[in-house]
Amino acid sequence: MVAKINVGIIFGGKSAEHEVSLQSAKNILSALDKQKYHISLWGVNKKGQWLNEEESLLLLEGSYKESQIQSKQLFLNLPDNERLAKEKVDVFFPVMHGPFGEDGTIQGLLKLADIPFAGAGVLGSAVGMDKEIMKRLLQQAGLPIGKFLVWHCMEQADFETAVQQLGLPFFVKPANLGSSVGVSKIKSKDGFSKAINEAFAYDNKIIVEENINGREIECSVLGNENPIASLPGEVIPQHEFYSYEAKYLDDNGAFFQIPAPLPEDIIKSIQTLAIKTFQTLNCEGMGRVDFFLDGQNKIFINEINTIPGFTKISMYPKLWEVSGIGYSQLINTIIELALQRFHKEKRLKNSYTE
Repeated sequence: MVAKINVGIIFGGKSAEHEVSLQSAKNILSALDKQKYHISLWGVNKKGQWLNEEESLLLLEGSYKESQIQSKQLFLNLPDNERLAKEKVDVFFPVMHGPFGEDGTIQGLLKLADIPFAGAGVLGSAVGMDKEIMKRLLQQAGLPIGKFLVWHCMEQADFETAVQQLGLPFFVKPANLGSSVGVSKIKSKDGFSKAINEAFAYDNKIIVEENINGREIECSVLGNENPIASLPGEVIPQHEFYSYEAKYLDDNGAFFQIPAPLPEDIIKSIQTLAIKTFQTLNCEGMGRVDFFLDGQNKIFINEINTIPGFTKISMYPKLWEVSGIGYSQLINTIIELALQRFHKEKRLKNSYTE
């Protein structure tokens, strides 16, 4: 009898995307083949504390209260070593969206612990999370992106400069966040100060982007050295833009066309650009690349998500479903890719010999 693979699902975290992470983790837990995997839950609360199995289940079910655990005075908030030894996790599946989960921090911790993990490594996760660094790398590679500005403090924020360089309307965003948290669309000076304050509430660096009138297209990528791209899908927001409310709070906030009705040559171009983006940013395992397609069929790369949403309505798994890879098979493949990368890295020398 083949031994089960021990998979640890990491979720929650001290990010504004905490609640989204819980929904993704629920769906992955439900889809994992219980005949193939032994599953353990590794929840992280909003203070960054690692929870035990019982507390993790409460967090996932929505009945956890931070007052239920004793305050721990720790030098570092790390998973319980005794539990790690007992569980003997073969591979971790992080589904912590946003900072402290998708930005290379968890990836670095797991790399130090010498445990395989799904998704991009430290570098790919870090540059994929930071919209400024991501855009500069894509720009250097000659890939099509929109115009942008970066401000590191309130004093740099200037409405006239943004209008002069980007035109109206434009977008204001935290540089290191996802799920449209802290994002504002600026049409006039009236809402500018509020938007700047909102973005700086989530990050010490904000990015200001030109508005590209066009269709919102998303494409999923899967693989390590030789990644493949799914058929593209289209997001049709019913709000002013694809905001947090449109994504998660309003059942009718957006409609999806999966796959997107696009000419074959545009589909091929989007798939090619998705793979080039994935490789340029040193990503591995999984990623979802978001695009704008303007009225002249010119394609602009918006961003990559290295831990895309895994809820039942999330684009990443839905795009693979119409491309021939079902939800459970997709998760199996992502886990296999994690193990393959780990074993490949283990073959590297870690000492010098002549």
